[in-house]
Amino acid sequence: MTAPGAAVAVSRRRPSWHVGLGSPRRVLDSTFSGVGLTVAAWFFALSLLPSLLPRAPLVQGIVSGVTVMIGYGLGAAAQAVWHYLGIPSIPGRAHRILVAVFVGLGLWAAVFTGWRQVGWQNEIRTLYGMRPASPSVWPVIIVVTAALAVLILIVARSLRLLFDTVFRWLGRLLPRRIAVVVGLALLLALLWSLLTGVLVNGFFRVANDIFAPRDSLVAADMHRPLRPERSGSPQSLSPWGLLGRQGRYFVGGGPTVAELDAVNGGGAKEPIRVYVGLKSADTVQKRADLVLDELRRTGAFHRKVLVVATTTGTGFLDQNGTDPLEFLWNGDTAIAGVQYSYLPSWISLLADQDAVRETSRVVFDTIHQYWSTLPAGGRPRLYLYGLSLGSLGVESILSSLNIINEPINGALMVGPTFVNELHARITAQREPGSPAYLPVYEQGRTVRFTAEENGLDRGSAPWGPTRVVYLQHASDPIVFFSPTLAFSSPEWLANGQRGPDVSPRMGWFPLVTMWQVLLDLPGAGSIPWGYGHLYTVTANLESWVGVTNPPGWDAARTAALASVLEKRPYRGD
Repeated sequence: MTAPGAAVAVSRRRPSWHVGLGSPRRVLDSTFSGVGLTVAAWFFALSLLPSLLPRAPLVQGIVSGVTVMIGYGLGAAAQAVWHYLGIPSIPGRAHRILVAVFVGLGLWAAVFTGWRQVGWQNEIRTLYGMRPASPSVWPVIIVVTAALAVLILIVARSLRLLFDTVFRWLGRLLPRRIAVVVGLALLLALLWSLLTGVLVNGFFRVANDIFAPRDSLVAADMHRPLRPERSGSPQSLSPWGLLGRQGRYFVGGGPTVAELDAVNGGGAKEPIRVYVGLKSADTVQKRADLVLDELRRTGAFHRKVLVVATTTGTGFLDQNGTDPLEFLWNGDTAIAGVQYSYLPSWISLLADQDAVRETSRVVFDTIHQYWSTLPAGGRPRLYLYGLSLGSLGVESILSSLNIINEPINGALMVGPTFVNELHARITAQREPGSPAYLPVYEQGRTVRFTAEENGLDRGSAPWGPTRVVYLQHASDPIVFFSPTLAFSSPEWLANGQRGPDVSPRMGWFPLVTMWQVLLDLPGAGSIPWGYGHLYTVTANLESWVGVTNPPGWDAARTAALASVLEKRPYRGD
């Protein structure tokens, strides 16, 4: 029998740092919730299941690290509530057996999904024409998962320590329950103001300071136009130096008259490209007035087609969306764009929704007001175009009352974002039996949806004089992400609703799926063309054919032009 003193001596010789189960008392305590660890293992297994896009090892590590801590937090919270309510636990051997079963199942799920993860990812990669991944990705995944999980755990325990400290301090002045309520309200208000105010605004200011200088750079591959039909030319009212980086690329790009003649057999015109940078004027209205002046100067209102294009965050206009239109109409076109931000699209989606709406409406209203005064038989057809966040600007115009008396001829929206309210409403009101990724709305009389495989003939009613097209991929997370994924299964994962480019193994799990698709957003433009947020020039061409309906055009000419466009070099954002 061991003496008490010996027991104390043995306990003192035990290492000061050891892993155990229970309730941790310090931030760096190595004690963990047993239920939390069990649920974390299950959530780790869930994090490895496929989502919309294939994942790089670093992204998978981030997904797994956050997901593991969501599981751990839920498990630890459930255990704490159980004990707080005084619910008795299963006693004795039955308790140990039950714990062993759940822990064993969690470990088995983690090992099984880990073994299958590379194969699941390679199924998506094969579908997208990407090189397969190998098991060598696992060291990166494990290290990133562990590091991120530890970091989140330290932050969470630090916050808990802060809350406990405030509760104890207020408990000296107030009754315990009142102290908890008051302290909780004060701390939550403080944290919310920090997250939504100081931190968010600070992030946007820093991002703007970082990306604004890049907008002023004049690269060697930028070619200042000399023809008067382009902004930035010597005759232009919109100076070359103030167009911004993307504006300079836009006005200096596109097909030449010789290229158009080679494809269409002659008679081409120099395409008009008008652009106004963010630095060109100090208010939205002044920039809109400058665009109108440029359109009038270049003779844009004497062309057959005029497109008011809403840019993405940096001012980018995708050549896959603009060049096909100019080939389609043999250069008898005018395209106008205005920059509203310096920020990349993934930041603009959070910071510039109001800016894109205001800029789009003011620019369109200014142009439309002048256009509507021209004789109906002598003015150009008027269209709208927007990619990604630009489609939000197009929707803000379509919902404006100013186009009721003088309606436009149509609009093309490519890769609409998940914050597009009109898109969400049309999708929700689609005809029964049509899938969420490719809806049919009001028999296709005005609005139609399409993808890489042309779906513009799916409407059962004649397509009216005003034609609106949404071009979207079922695998585009920018289209299909939603905060509601945290608590409800989306329609686009239901039987019969899943798109051909969505993994058949993708399922829905509370919280996990939302986080997975959220992490798909940054990689939506880093995969092969025809998937995610990368829309091919052929799909854009087919969409423009449907929207503008050129006289005498047929499928054979579309195929011939597509083969030419696919061979042209592409310059991205």
